[in-house]
Amino acid sequence: MMRTPFPAIRSYAVRSENLICGLAVLIFVICIAPRKLRSQSSTAPGSAVGRISSSSNVAPHSGSDTYISSEPCAKCHASIYESYSHTAMANASGPASQGVIAGDFEHKPSGVHYRVSAENGQVWLSFERPGDPMLQGKRELLYFIGSGGRGRSYLFSLDGFLFESPINWYGQRRVWDMAPAYQQARETPMNLPALPGCLTCHTSGLQPPLPGTQNKYPSPVFAHSGITCERCHGAGSLHAANAGPIVNPAKLPPERRDEICMQCHLEGNVAIEQPGRHLYEFEPGKNLSDFIRYFVYTGDDRRGMGALSQVQALAQSVCKKKTGDAMWCISCHDPHSTPAAAQKVEYYRARCVACHRDVAFAEKHHPNQRDCTQCHMARAASSDVAHTQVTDHRILRVPEMQLEDLSAPRVRDLVPFPPGTADARDLALAWQSIAANGTEAERTKARGLLQAAVERTPNDAVLLAALGYTEQQSGALDGARESYERALAIDPSTRDAATNLGVIEAKAGDLTSAVALWKGAFENSPGTSQIGMNIAFAYCAAGKLDEARTYVRRVLEFNPDLGVAKTLEQRLAANPPSCNPPK
Repeated sequence: MMRTPFPAIRSYAVRSENLICGLAVLIFVICIAPRKLRSQSSTAPGSAVGRISSSSNVAPHSGSDTYISSEPCAKCHASIYESYSHTAMANASGPASQGVIAGDFEHKPSGVHYRVSAENGQVWLSFERPGDPMLQGKRELLYFIGSGGRGRSYLFSLDGFLFESPINWYGQRRVWDMAPAYQQARETPMNLPALPGCLTCHTSGLQPPLPGTQNKYPSPVFAHSGITCERCHGAGSLHAANAGPIVNPAKLPPERRDEICMQCHLEGNVAIEQPGRHLYEFEPGKNLSDFIRYFVYTGDDRRGMGALSQVQALAQSVCKKKTGDAMWCISCHDPHSTPAAAQKVEYYRARCVACHRDVAFAEKHHPNQRDCTQCHMARAASSDVAHTQVTDHRILRVPEMQLEDLSAPRVRDLVPFPPGTADARDLALAWQSIAANGTEAERTKARGLLQAAVERTPNDAVLLAALGYTEQQSGALDGARESYERALAIDPSTRDAATNLGVIEAKAGDLTSAVALWKGAFENSPGTSQIGMNIAFAYCAAGKLDEARTYVRRVLEFNPDLGVAKTLEQRLAANPPSCNPPK
């Protein structure tokens, strides 16, 4: 058994999309996204790209009806098919070669120069830092994500794992810049996993990641480019064969109707997937809360507007409160077409006048300012996506209401959205996700909620892993160990539990057990550099320098600008080699 003093522990806080935040490791403390995605499909490494077929039937569906894409709809609905083909939703994704926006971009904080270019039918992202021979390379871009109106990103595959480009095209300002949250990054983030939560709302027929992984997909990753008719109308094979009806959202109960838009136009502050369910499995007419549940901060109506907060903002509007279920997204938006720029002002004014029917009011209310949205739905900078403006769906009577000073001290509380009674499991996980980087009071509350939820549902691996992390944060290592071990006994692929248990074992001097836990997690998530660096430092501590070099190189393969890895590689190559971590 390897029982060796471990290198000095350093901690850095990093935030990322998550349901359960908190992966305490020897080099970093991060929030990680443990969405447990299951699939029976398999693929060889490196085969993440494939032909996007109109005949593929990938999306999970029960019954004899299957998904057939939008093309068969054109036979009977030619005009709708034609107008929809020009909308942002229809063009939300596709092969990179069909959505190339070539350009150069130099990111000053990191000193890295990027270039997106097309060569012989392939699209490439090149990157280099002048004067740094350790950072220069290129990735073949396989898919584009985003219509380009607000923005566009690209996806590439490395060893079969799918990643997002570290740079985005921001369409409203027509500039290249770093991906959201990385504008000031000093290191280029080449290891941003392409997660199902993003792909679900930009593609159709998404195939789930392979078992135990978060971003290794079968080929093709998705069956159809963009958002097809069936995203809102359900599987269409029987309807296309004149053998049955298809979902008409307008005829559904209001709650089911609204959830079709909500699946992609509500993000909330926290989203909790239900046990054994995933957002990409949701189908029109089903209950969205059976798949995912959202939580928002109370008193959030005056906060900065997020890029995906339309549903939440609309619910706060007086218009919606007074009209109730009669008002929904389609009251103002036609999902089948987008009005031309020259027609938008009159198009949306007509939507307002349809409810504000007083003829005198419509004629006298600012007759020289026809654009109702300019005052009552003013565009403001997005609070979560740079270079992007969003329309304020609160429909304010008083124009340009001042937003809350987000720097002011506040006490956060979480409530379910849409309003209702929160499930004990969901509320506990929601609090844990914000408490990981929150206050001591929030961590204490999260721990109490998790303990109560585990007592009620003792065989939930996600709950146990979350409880283990809160106990680990508070120094209750025996309780954390027990929680992690129970989680892994239920689901051995629970990556955060394995990694965090490895931290506990390493601190206790049992590097053999720690490395065994980390190896399994790193194999399924080689883009999670923190796990690979743990293994490298463990081997260093044990004097196994060749093994340490192997894992450092693997980390740099996916994250070539990680400073701690570059430094360790240089020290291992020195004469004599050294394993001391940077001070």
